[in-house]
Amino acid sequence: MTSIVDSPIPADLAEPIGRVSALLTAAPLGVAFSGGVDSSVLLALAVRTLGPDQVVAILGVSPSLGTDDRRAAHEVAAYIGVRLVEVQTQEGEAEAYRVNGPDRCFHCKTELFSRIEQDVAPAYGLAAVAYGENADDGRRPDRPGARAAGIHKVLRPLADGGLDKATVRAIARALRLPSADRPAAPCLASRIPHFQEVTAAKLAQVETAERALRSLGFLESRVRHHGEVARIELPAHDLPRAVAPGTREQLHAAVVAAGFQFVAVDILGIQSGVFTLSALARQP
Repeated sequence: MTSIVDSPIPADLAEPIGRVSALLTAAPLGVAFSGGVDSSVLLALAVRTLGPDQVVAILGVSPSLGTDDRRAAHEVAAYIGVRLVEVQTQEGEAEAYRVNGPDRCFHCKTELFSRIEQDVAPAYGLAAVAYGENADDGRRPDRPGARAAGIHKVLRPLADGGLDKATVRAIARALRLPSADRPAAPCLASRIPHFQEVTAAKLAQVETAERALRSLGFLESRVRHHGEVARIELPAHDLPRAVAPGTREQLHAAVVAAGFQFVAVDILGIQSGVFTLSALARQP
């Protein structure tokens, strides 16, 4: 099998890949890695540029990371051919995180980058750390984690190289990464409305419900935690099937089994950043 280092690249992607590669000069490099398409592409390009022995994938593990996402991250790292290091993060112990304001991601990323600085960087002699923010993310107002990256001097080669989400996806497909067509998978804490406490029990409910939905063939979903109510967001094309006789009863039973009393399907479908964008819109 052709390795990531040797995989051919379509001519139309050579230029954007070159822009990112030119920014990847520090080695050894740690890549904050989730297994999603952005960090997967960054990891693969780092390996192509620096070599597998000069790159470390770093996966933050906490109750906000789903078991399936953790497994998928290991599979992608193995495919790319790079070592993966897990770091246990304790953001749930910080009151500022549990309060769950619109800046929750800042506190989560601060914990991750601090752990990397204190534990991983010295152990592996890392010269720098990078993460997978793309150019589209950089233009969004609901990415407080970016502020934590700036404070900790974490590099963002995809964004600085001008790669938007569509280009990142195209590169992932060209490299045949397992995550190329994987739906976005924000952390489980994003399912809890702001100013409602983030707890391990709520995160487990959400994870159980979303895994059950996947088993029913709903491969992309958000189970928003509204106390006793689970508000399910699905892609528009999945909405008719979700409420069809037979499937509707299975869906209801699966989500109730996760610990919810009531189940609602949101007719607007998947809404990225819905809680944070709504909170920011209300600010004066």
